[in-house]
Amino acid sequence: MNHPELLMIGVLRALVEVAGVFLLGRGLLALLAGSRRHDNTIYKLFLIVTNPVVKIVRKITPRFIIDRHLPVVAFFLLFWLWLALAYWKKLYCDQHLLQCF
Repeated sequence: MNHPELLMIGVLRALVEVAGVFLLGRGLLALLAGSRRHDNTIYKLFLIVTNPVVKIVRKITPRFIIDRHLPVVAFFLLFWLWLALAYWKKLYCDQHLLQCF
């Protein structure tokens, strides 16, 4: 491949998409399962996948943000990162005269 930067942007964007979908699934399952969500094995899987993202968000957000709000904050940060990566990909493709989309 002649454009490894484009590949890296695509890989980063895919990772952000996967993390965002898992956070969305975690939130929907939390709404459906209610207080018994911690007994659900699928919810435990969502926790395993999304906890690294939530921990990173905890480190970069101010302390006054409550811990139970962190998954929502993480989802919106991932959403904006996903949009920024899409814009970055568009700029890269325009700069190198590529048809990426």
